[in-house]
Amino acid sequence: MPGFHRPQSPAFRGGFFVIIALALLVGFSGCSKDRKFDDRRTAAELYADAKDSMDRRNWQRAVQEYKLLQTRYPFGRYTEQSMLDLAYAHFKAKQPESALSTLDRFIRTYPAHPNVDYAYYLKGLVNYEENLGVLERVMPSRVRDRDQTTARDSFADFKELLRRFPDSRYVADARQRMVFLRNNLAAYEVAVAEYYMRRNAYIAVVNRARYVLENYPGTPQNAEALKLLHQAYGELNMAQLADDAWAVLELNYPEHYYVQGKKRKESWASRLWPFD
Repeated sequence: MPGFHRPQSPAFRGGFFVIIALALLVGFSGCSKDRKFDDRRTAAELYADAKDSMDRRNWQRAVQEYKLLQTRYPFGRYTEQSMLDLAYAHFKAKQPESALSTLDRFIRTYPAHPNVDYAYYLKGLVNYEENLGVLERVMPSRVRDRDQTTARDSFADFKELLRRFPDSRYVADARQRMVFLRNNLAAYEVAVAEYYMRRNAYIAVVNRARYVLENYPGTPQNAEALKLLHQAYGELNMAQLADDAWAVLELNYPEHYYVQGKKRKESWASRLWPFD
């Protein structure tokens, strides 16, 4: 009949609203994508925004901005500097592997860049903090108890910096960190040698102790290495080598507790039997 409208079923009304909701969702999604791909910032603007995120210590945001800059503008002065900044942002965001890979890529791509010395320095710093950072601040005495692979990598990175760029402004700090690293690497080797001594593995003790003396001369752990050599050679019935280790220890570290203890024992024994 004219003017008569058949009432719509609940199912029809429900389906109609679903269609409308999906259409709105697609529309909003399209707008969002359009806004994303409509980002027309220049390289300078992207770099400024990324730098602003760095200044605000928003490391994750900085990483995203620098990556976007490198994707949009793969060449140019902002891209070169952004690679170093990206590595630093990865470092501060606790992403050491990404930081190191970015630095390696920078060194390969821009070996003559005026800031390439900073890349070597930052590599050393990333490895240094990865191995020592938290432990050094919380439990300095336990640093030597963990695996020393990244410590060795850090030492090698700083050493390469000193070799290639002896006049770099980062050399002074690198040298100080290398002293700390050498001492802890030597202490680690001594700790391993002591472990072998407790298990009567005297050949292993000799190898570790000699490694300390040959590779980390001048460190405070040299005296302990000589003591271990004297003990291990004694257990192996190598009297001449034991005497040689003792002579070097006594000459260079006369106040060492092991030297003083041995002298006290000899003095006490001579009083009991004062005859030649």
